[in-house]
Amino acid sequence: MILMTDGLFEGLDIAVLLPCYNEAATIGDVVAGFRAALPTARIYVYDNNSKDQTALRAALAGAIVVREPRQGKGHVVRRMFADIEADIYLMADGDGTYAPADGPELIGTLLTERCDMVVGTRRGVTDDAGRRGHAFGNSIFNWLYKTIFGNEFSDIFSGYRAFSRRFAKSFPAVSDGFEIETEMSVHASVLRLPVTELALDYGKRPEGSHSKLSTFKDGAKILWMFAMLMKETRPFTFFSYLSIFTLAVSMTFMVPVLNEYFLTGLVTRMPTWMLAMALMMMALMIFSGGVILDSVARGRAEQKRFHYMSIAPARSELRNLAGPGASEITPPVVLESRKRAS
Repeated sequence: MILMTDGLFEGLDIAVLLPCYNEAATIGDVVAGFRAALPTARIYVYDNNSKDQTALRAALAGAIVVREPRQGKGHVVRRMFADIEADIYLMADGDGTYAPADGPELIGTLLTERCDMVVGTRRGVTDDAGRRGHAFGNSIFNWLYKTIFGNEFSDIFSGYRAFSRRFAKSFPAVSDGFEIETEMSVHASVLRLPVTELALDYGKRPEGSHSKLSTFKDGAKILWMFAMLMKETRPFTFFSYLSIFTLAVSMTFMVPVLNEYFLTGLVTRMPTWMLAMALMMMALMIFSGGVILDSVARGRAEQKRFHYMSIAPARSELRNLAGPGASEITPPVVLESRKRAS
């Protein structure tokens, strides 16, 4: 385990981010655990319209509590990354399933591997019988992710992650709900950011704490997000599949008409023939649109990369580049942002 006394985190501004919705049974212990594991870090609890005492217990435990009225984890993450200035961001859930003691190891891996994101993959995620349905869905979506976007990740739904400042400030965060982890992974894959994974134990929810996930409702949202992200980041592949499907439907209507024509020299089903030709033209137009949008997507990816490169690195990166004795260097952008905040 990496300890704060090792000097690796010296001079770093670390923010622990805990999005919460009705986690009064666990949030106090979670905040206390992170205060013990990362005593110099600022701990933020973003309360997402909780109906219980989540905000009160988080505040009593020493966290900075912020209310986010728009329901959904995506709204919370978008606001956290926009509001908070830090060198390192550590995000976890408030339900107690992620061990705060693993936080220093995630951050240490981020620093030593010079990554923009470290994902704490979940060991034992299927041990709880109540999670078997979710675990099956996880395996399907992880396979689908690898097929569409790449094999950088083995657990795209893990909520325990460490981020560099560059990642947090370049991440667009357009999702509303639990699809946000998928969007984070796609953002890293599209920009080819340095990422790594760290296998961590995944605990069970304590008595009185209940999952907010809906297997079918949230699964449908995630599947829709997959489709939208594929359309935005890999439009040629997306529209090629759509074009092939439309062409196949066109041929289904066209073949009987052609068969009749070659046998009799007549076309008696003219409406069917017109529909088949219209579908074929539609397939060609969809394919052409995919070719054009592929160039647009490449341009957007380049612009995102330029924006990512324009963000000043964290002090840890400057310290590594400048060598010994540079631990007090602060990026000019961070200094300016802090002046504006004050």
